[in-house]
Order: sequence, then structure tokens, then C-alpha cells
Amino acid sequence: MKLKTTLMTGAAAIMALATAAHAERGTDGQVNILYSQAISTMNGYMSGGTKDIEAGSLVLEPLAGFDEKGNIIPRLVTEIPSKENGGISEDLTSITWKIKPDLKWSDGTPFTSEDVKFTAEYCMHPEGGCAQLARYEGVKSVEAVDPLTVKVTFEGPQANPFTAFVGATSPILQKAQFEKCLGTAASTCTEQNTKPIGTGPFRVTDFKVNDVVMLEANPNYRDPAKPAFATAMVKGGGDIEGATRAVMETGEFDYAWNTQVNPELQEQMKAAGKGVFEVAFGTLVERIELNQTDPSSDLPADERSTVKHPHPFLSDANVRKALSISLDRQALSDIGYGEAGRPTCDLVPAPEQYAAKNDSCLKQDIEGAKKLLDEAGWVPGADGIREKDGKKLKVLFQTSVNPVRQEFQSIIKQWWSEIGVETELKQVDGSVFFGADAGSPDTLQKFYADAQMYANNFDGTDPQPYLAQWTCDKAPSPANQWQGENYNRYCDPAYDAAVKEMLSTTDEAKRGELAKKLNNMITVDSNVTLPLIDRGRFSARSNTLGGVVMNVWDSELWNVSDWVRVK
Repeated sequence: MKLKTTLMTGAAAIMALATAAHAERGTDGQVNILYSQAISTMNGYMSGGTKDIEAGSLVLEPLAGFDEKGNIIPRLVTEIPSKENGGISEDLTSITWKIKPDLKWSDGTPFTSEDVKFTAEYCMHPEGGCAQLARYEGVKSVEAVDPLTVKVTFEGPQANPFTAFVGATSPILQKAQFEKCLGTAASTCTEQNTKPIGTGPFRVTDFKVNDVVMLEANPNYRDPAKPAFATAMVKGGGDIEGATRAVMETGEFDYAWNTQVNPELQEQMKAAGKGVFEVAFGTLVERIELNQTDPSSDLPADERSTVKHPHPFLSDANVRKALSISLDRQALSDIGYGEAGRPTCDLVPAPEQYAAKNDSCLKQDIEGAKKLLDEAGWVPGADGIREKDGKKLKVLFQTSVNPVRQEFQSIIKQWWSEIGVETELKQVDGSVFFGADAGSPDTLQKFYADAQMYANNFDGTDPQPYLAQWTCDKAPSPANQWQGENYNRYCDPAYDAAVKEMLSTTDEAKRGELAKKLNNMITVDSNVTLPLIDRGRFSARSNTLGGVVMNVWDSELWNVSDWVRVK
């Protein structure tokens, strides 16, 4: 893990110069931000969708975050705890945070350690469903020592104590606003989830679910000169190509997130001269998840895609491996991403010390896939579709509405057809697929399909909390309001044990080996997750928007308080 250095980075220097001319808050009018996946909540604890976490980061903040180089930086605290300053105990069993004095919530009330303590209680509540529970892995207790001091105690030595309250996926909630939203009540608190009171540069003035969020500058933001913009609009929905054009060609919007269009369209849009693409590589991986549980609609509603019923054919390791080696990942990367992507077999492609660098899946092997299925007893029927014990290899393959993903679906369907697998394709609007509605049948958490494709990444440079998402207890189910992070319901006690070992391992080389081991267990060893493309974060920025610094280790909107209007 990296700590903030005393030297100002080049990006920080540029931001400082860009904002120096803005001595007053709100002098630059409105900034317009476009997400092709509409926002369904401003509370990231209630959603696994990046779009909800990032929109929420305009309002809700953690104690500390990560800059564009992966350094840990203070947000609501005076400094980053360390052994040297006494913030991290010698035995690594606790970390103590010192909150900045005089911080206020956007409603003008004091921010205190009680809010931090409450946030942990909220996410860790045994009857609740918290989409970011892995950030609290190994936390034993959170104590409000005094109004400006918070002590987090772990169940044992914690090699990486910068998990809870660090990064956009672990922000602080106001106790006074959310104290009636604990446990099963969490999903019922519509007003709180859509209009949270925060400490960030903006506050919500209007929220229309799956449509638009209107915000205004937070009058109680800690820097009186920021943000430069008086108001902000986060518009959602539509399609990725349209969102990209709205910045790159028409200039209607200042920033468009996740402009996942193919290389040919990228070049066409750049020629308009109204904007630029911001791109950087980190840990964002496009993958296919294979459901380890039965999603059949013949099952009772509270038993579909739950651990009560193993998947009828994806529980077979040979089937999963056949599906993987039949793919040509290099071709997918070339078609969908060009220079903004590279084929991968790993869920953790970076940083270097944690990257396994597997290449066994990179060579497409159609004949090898057929042989695996033959050996496993899956034989072609009269229609060419393989079957065994009266069960056909028919896959429902879902993903979000997205031109690149739809092209991938079509190509993958053909490859799977060549090995005797019938594939039905399903597309779900991204606002719904990555949404927070526990009542919707079409979310990636519910996973009412056999295979699903999407991408995500993790905060910071340490994959420990990310890899903890695949432990047995993180499987979404009715019991946790479908908010678990282990979407494919993978469960292996050996994996859980390795996660616990990594929690307490301080030797950096050993931590790297454990991360690689965990990565391999869910990818090349078991093929329950099929990594496809190591994607660069790729968004569009108007030429009239300054101060933007792409960050692959935190929210893309991490420094929105430094954004300015330029001529």
C-alpha cells in the first residue's frame, strides 16, 4: 500500500494552478456529467454498480481515498495513520484515525466519530444487506474514542488496515439521517438513499431514479473556494455511443463516463475536435461469471440462484473449462477495445506484485473444448446440442445494454455453438442490471441466468478486500436483500481460509503469492470466473472542462472539487 508523499505530483500541481484563479465557490455555472447507466441510488452501500458508487461520491466521502498514482490521501482526517505516528498499532490489530476539526455535514451539523462508528454498524448489521461488506472484512469493532478520534480494532493482525472508510466504496453516512435504516430497513429508506446528507463538494437537490440527479455546491464544504461549479447534473440512461457523442461531437455534456465504443468510432469522434478521451489502465477487468447455482424459474422465487440448488451443468468443471478455452480473447480485445484493452486470464491484472500473469487461457482451443465435453459425457444430440442424462447444454447469457458487449455476446454465442452449446442472449438496461432494486429479477446480484458479463475493479492498490468478495458468506440471497458481492455463488472453504491468511500476512512477497493463489482459484483453476479483457478506464472530457485527472484506483469523480471551466 502507498502513503501520500510530501512532493506535489504533476497532476496535483496542474490542479492547483487551474483552481487558483477561483477564489469563490460556484463561479463556473453548471457542470454536466453523463452516465449511460442511469443512477438508481446515491448510497453505494446499497448497490454494487460503479455508476451508483461514483455518483454518490459527489456527496458522500470516506475518511481517506486514493490519488491517481494509488497513494492513500486524507479526506476527512488530518493525516494517514502509520506506525511512526502512532496511528497503527505495533501488532497491527488496530488503526486510529484523527478527524479534521470543524468538519460539517451539508446540513450544517458537526461531523464526528459517532458517524464513522455508525457507518460500520450500518454495513456490518447481521440482518442487513451491504454491497460493500468486503471492505469491513476482519473488523472486530469501531470505537468513537472522542468526537474527533476513531479506533478500528481487527479480529487479528491486519496487514492492510486501509479498507474500512477508505475509498469511494466505503464512505461515511450521517448517523442522524440513517439511524432508522439499519438491517432490513436499509432498502426502505428511499429519501436517505437518494438524498444523503454528506461532506462532499455537492449536495442533492433533486433525484429522479434512473434518470437524473441535480446537485448544488455544498455550502458547508471545508474549502470555501470549492467547488468551482455552482451546480452539477448527472444525467443517466440512453446508450454509450450517444453519451460519447454528447461530449466528443455535440458538446452538450462536459464529461461522459465509460465511453466503451469500438476503436473505429473513437477515431471518428476525436475528429470533431470538441473533446478528448481520458484513459488509464488499472484493475478493471471485463469478465464472464458462471453461475454455480440453479437459476431455473421452475424453483420457488426465494430459492432461485441460491446455494440450496447447485447448477445442473455449470457445477461440472469440464464444462466451465470448455466454455473458457473456446474463447479467443485477443480477437475480442481487438474488436472491442483496440489500444484501450488487452486480453487477460486474471481478475487481478495489477499492481505488478499481485498479478499472476496467467496466459493459459489466451490461446483459443475449440477442439480441446470439444474433447473435454466428450470426456465428461456431454455428447452431441441430433440437433448438435450436447446433452447428458437428459439435460441439454443450453446457456442463458446476460449482460448490460452496450454496443461492445452485444458484439461480444454474438461472437461468443458462435464459438459456444461450435462446441455444441446452445446460447440464448439477454440484454438488460445498465441502469437495472447494475441497479440496487432488490425486487428486480434482472440485476447482476440476482443472477437469474447461467452466465453474465460485466466489468468491475477495486479501490486502491491492494486486492485483499476485492478478493474477499468471493468468500462463501458473500453470496447474494433473500437473507441479505440480494446485496452480497459473490455473484456467482462460488464457495470453497480453502479459498475462505486463504483470504483469512492474507488478512494477517505482512510479508509483501507472501501477500503477493496469496493474491495470485486466490486469483487462480477462481479463474484458471476452477473457471467459475472467465476474465476476458484488462480494460483501461475510458471516458470522454470536453475541451472546456479543466482539472480532470483520470484515477483508476478510486472514483473517476475523485477530484470533482478541482474541476473548472476553461475557455
